[in-house]
Amino acid sequence: MMNWLYILALYGLIINVVSLITMKVDKERAKRHQYRIAESTLWLMAAAGGSLGATLGMNVYRHKTKHLSFKFGFPMLAVIHLFLLFSLVK
Repeated sequence: MMNWLYILALYGLIINVVSLITMKVDKERAKRHQYRIAESTLWLMAAAGGSLGATLGMNVYRHKTKHLSFKFGFPMLAVIHLFLLFSLVK
């Protein structure tokens, strides 16, 4: 039987990879003037645990970096998520 820490780590890995990919896809759509991924979806993914991937995607793909809410919000969520993770592991 898998323990809760393994499940949490697997979930964290998946949601962060999906968030990173989503930021890339949205950036590519923006360049092509195509239908975009809603900002609320990006925030939901970050809030659901994908804040590290979203922050990394924002910086690697230079996407949403002019929006102060993303520029400071995603990293702040990442700090909160890391704090919660380390609190659970102790």
